[in-house]
Formats: sequence, C-alpha cells, structure tokens
Amino acid sequence: MKTLRTDRLILRQWTESDVDFIFDMYSRWEVQQYIGLTPRVMEDRSEAVALIDRLRALDDPIYGRWAVESAASGGLAGMILLKPIPASGRQDPLLPSGDIEIGWHFHPASWGRGFATEAAAVVLAHAFASGLDRVVAVTNPRNIASQKVCTRIGMRHEGQTTRYYNATCELFTASAP
Repeated sequence: MKTLRTDRLILRQWTESDVDFIFDMYSRWEVQQYIGLTPRVMEDRSEAVALIDRLRALDDPIYGRWAVESAASGGLAGMILLKPIPASGRQDPLLPSGDIEIGWHFHPASWGRGFATEAAAVVLAHAFASGLDRVVAVTNPRNIASQKVCTRIGMRHEGQTTRYYNATCELFTASAP
C-alpha cells in the first residue's frame, strides 16, 4: 500500500501501536452509528487487535485502508479507505459489485478540521492516477457530514440506491478527469 501525503496529513499503513486508537475510535457510538446494517461499537480491545491484523495484511498498490495521521503532531485522526464495494443481493455479502468505494471514519476529536475532506481528496486523486475510471461513495441517508465531504471533493449526488451492502444509501460518484 502506497503512503500518501498532503500538507497536513500522512496516510500510511496501520501498525500494531495503533490498536488503542482503533479501539477508542470504534468504541464510540457517534463514530459507529452510521456504519453497517446493524451498527455496534467495539466492546473489547481484542476486536481492535483483530482489525489491525486484517488491515496490516492488506497489500495492494491501488486499494487500501490507510491510517490518517497528522503530519504536525503524529497523532492519528482516522481511517480512509479505497476498496471494491460489495453488491447487495448476493449470497456472499462480501462479493464485489465491480465498483470501487471511497470512505472514511474519523475520531470525533478530529471532526471539523477538514481532515476527512483533505484525506478523501488525495485518495480520490490517487485512484484516478492509478487508472480507475469511476469511484463511488455511499452514506447512511442521515449522515449529512459525510455527504458534505463527498460534495467537497467533487463527487456528484446520484440519489438513493440499494445496490450496495443490502442497505438504502445515498450514492455519490466521481469520474476520472
């Protein structure tokens, strides 16, 4: 996975030392409330250890689930992802749809600083520079903050869809320039 940078952020591979941050972020309802069909918070640090292990095992030149770190402080702010998105209605809910998704989860201490927009913009640019023609983002219909990030990075709102995750989502798309 390629390390990406902006003036303020470093998007990098996850490390074992990031477990406490992952547990803190995903054990908060305000972070988890819009994630998945049945949102739930992490209840045990072992869940964060298992997630870090899965994240560290991912190695792809285009796709990734990057740790978003402040270049100034070295502190973590959240996660940004670029990956195949699962299609609805498949027997195996993890089978890809053929579309590529961009998404983000940020710690509440980092909200309101433009980190999600900045990280998403660099990952979207990376996607297109890597040869992808189209990227989608889906949000829970109530997740207005993420919908604003989609708009800020130039994605177009396509309305609601049930094509992904067996859920009704707001769909945003961006095409390569």
